[in-house]
Amino acid sequence: MAAQNQVHITIPKDHNGQKQAPEDDFDYSQRAQWVRAAVLGANDGLVSIASLMMGVGAVQKDIKAMILIGFAGLFAGACSMAIGEFVSVYSQLDIERAQMKRDRATGGQNQEHEEDNKEQLPNPFQAAVASAIAFSLGAIVPIIAAAFIANHKVRLAVIVAAVSLALLAFGVIGAFLGRSPMVKSCARVLIGGWMAMAITFGLTKLIGSSTGMEL
Repeated sequence: MAAQNQVHITIPKDHNGQKQAPEDDFDYSQRAQWVRAAVLGANDGLVSIASLMMGVGAVQKDIKAMILIGFAGLFAGACSMAIGEFVSVYSQLDIERAQMKRDRATGGQNQEHEEDNKEQLPNPFQAAVASAIAFSLGAIVPIIAAAFIANHKVRLAVIVAAVSLALLAFGVIGAFLGRSPMVKSCARVLIGGWMAMAITFGLTKLIGSSTGMEL
């Protein structure tokens, strides 16, 4: 005789009858790409131009020379960052496209998966522009900080203070957008910036003193 007992399992659904994706399933890989380019560009601009101006300030007290060197470094650095990011991302794009072609030829990738991969491919032009803008935003901080200070020693101290605050801000922003530890992110960029400025200042001061170029 057939069994009369049947087990019914009820599957809960939301009001729309669709399964809701958890909030933690958000893919941060695409966001991380832009965060990396922006934070790298801003930190590079901030630390490079501040170190360059500190090096000039180690041997010259003329504010015009510091500002001129700062703007020259800003323009050169922004172009260099844009070109470097464009070449790097374009190379990555070529590699991923070649891999997609190989997968298509071997039948290891369906149409839906291929479309998803195409949407995730990086844009080299956008990455280049983002890097150049980020570098410029970081580089302008020490230039503005030094532009209105007449006293040489006070000017150098203001540059260090402004750069330190900006480094902390970039560290917080990078940690927040990338969902990384806040303290470690801030400590990395702050200590790295201090080391770059101190080494540049010290070596330039040493070279200027030994060659008689200090003014």
